[in-house]
Amino acid sequence: QVQLVESGGGLVQPGGSLRLSCIASGFTFSSYRMSWYRQAPGKQRELVARITSAGDITNYADSVKGRFTISRDNAKNTVFLQMNSLKPEDTAVYYCNALSITTNLWGQGTQVTVSS
Repeated sequence: QVQLVESGGGLVQPGGSLRLSCIASGFTFSSYRMSWYRQAPGKQRELVARITSAGDITNYADSVKGRFTISRDNAKNTVFLQMNSLKPEDTAVYYCNALSITTNLWGQGTQVTVSS
């Protein structure tokens, strides 16, 4: 079964940290560029970070540069998003995405809430 399953979301205070994980199954994970997107209530889904299939190049939204780090473990079919110095404006549902020439896959999302 082809799927992406996110985990690691939750409620955290401003300035705190969370680590999101996305486990892939049913496809050749190492061939896909992986990304994290987020969608806040009433807003469009936006790209947070992406990483190439080999893990050698990463890109970040300006709003998270220096605070978030994307990484992947191709042996474990997993992509991570380490989020530090969280702000209330980081509150959103975070989605994992897998992209190849022929396929575009989404996970079900995990809620991140930053609030005191």
